Amino acid sequence: MPLSKVNRAVLAHRLFTGISRRHLSCLAQELVQPWQATVEGRRHEVRGGARKRAAGAGARHQLVFVDRLVATLIHLRHDLPHSVLGLLFGVDRSTITRAVGEIRTLLAERGCAVPGQPSLRLKTLADVFAYAQAEGIELRPDATEIQVRRPPASRGGRRAFVSGQKKQNTMKATVVADHRGRTLWADALRPGRMHDATAARNEGIAACFQHFPDVEVLLDDGYPGLRRDHPGQAITPPRKPNKSALPDVHERWERDRHWHSSDRITVEHALADHKRWRQLIRWTHRRDRLPDTYRAIAVLVSDRTATT
Repeated sequence: MPLSKVNRAVLAHRLFTGISRRHLSCLAQELVQPWQATVEGRRHEVRGGARKRAAGAGARHQLVFVDRLVATLIHLRHDLPHSVLGLLFGVDRSTITRAVGEIRTLLAERGCAVPGQPSLRLKTLADVFAYAQAEGIELRPDATEIQVRRPPASRGGRRAFVSGQKKQNTMKATVVADHRGRTLWADALRPGRMHDATAARNEGIAACFQHFPDVEVLLDDGYPGLRRDHPGQAITPPRKPNKSALPDVHERWERDRHWHSSDRITVEHALADHKRWRQLIRWTHRRDRLPDTYRAIAVLVSDRTATT
């Protein structure tokens, strides 16, 4: 069977897109109008004014909206090259490139889903803290790193991407999950050399602690400064006692540390869900496209976990 005759219904299968057909249908209904508005806005800018022919007149899209959405999901899930997707959908590579750029941005701008409230989306860290305070939820932030290509030798700031932990060129994302491992927020990615606490401060977590004093946040050892600045809200593992301390003190420390790790393990599960999408295992494309890609995948994962 020629590749141009591949059944589009097969390409929309969950094995290719990573989401169910019901989820795909909901996404198509939600995003088609914003996509049409974006296309008409671009055409209005090119024309320099309003359209002169009735809506629907003129050339048709080689790739309809649903196919653009499916192609983007396959690209995110399996990291297939644009040229391969072009063969599968019977269009030129440039058409796939344009479609992926448009749909990926729309996905990233949706915001993360909230369980039981389909009309509410969390787009900022302040939204997450407000939701947590209203629902009485403990937040669990954590950072993850994605390996990226090394910047060219002629470009400045190369050392900013060298991670002290991974010893590789990486970009770092901060993710916030709830007690059940559901993704609530993902920030704009930063160079891997930046400390976890610095990235959280740059996103305005200090102001969120101030305006939402009832929210508790479970942190790991990478955020000792936040515990010092926001006692009672920023909760980190207990400090290891001195070697000369009594045995029961060490036992209590081990027990408390184990409980803290058990409470925080859900955010590790959320990060593992993100890394099931092949593009987040190792990023080989332009670094400026990684933030939208990560947010788009985090939003898709949040849609699924919000209904479980």
